Amino acid sequence: MRSRAGALLAGVFLLGVLALAVYPLTAWLDQRSDHTALVAQEAALIAENRALQERTDQLRSDAEIERIARRYNLVKPGEEQYFIRPQPPRADAQPPPPAPKGSASLWDRITSIF
Repeated sequence: MRSRAGALLAGVFLLGVLALAVYPLTAWLDQRSDHTALVAQEAALIAENRALQERTDQLRSDAEIERIARRYNLVKPGEEQYFIRPQPPRADAQPPPPAPKGSASLWDRITSIF
């Protein structure tokens, strides 16, 4: 009976140790996958920050400021700005010649019957 009780006690002890080892193992595996995802996210954020810093440096240059200002039709002090407007159609322009008789549209042919 004593050996059976010892074997049972050893089995319960072994199950307890295994149960205590499973939780930390699963937590460690979860943390490992979270760490991998966070490292990838950090790399993406570092690249985005680098690109934003380059754009910030570019926007601080005089040439870029002038390029953007010209896009909005702004001028420097002392400069004159001119806009070229399109020419209106001439009043003496000839109307287009009438279409040849055989090339009338289907609608014209139908309405000419009435």
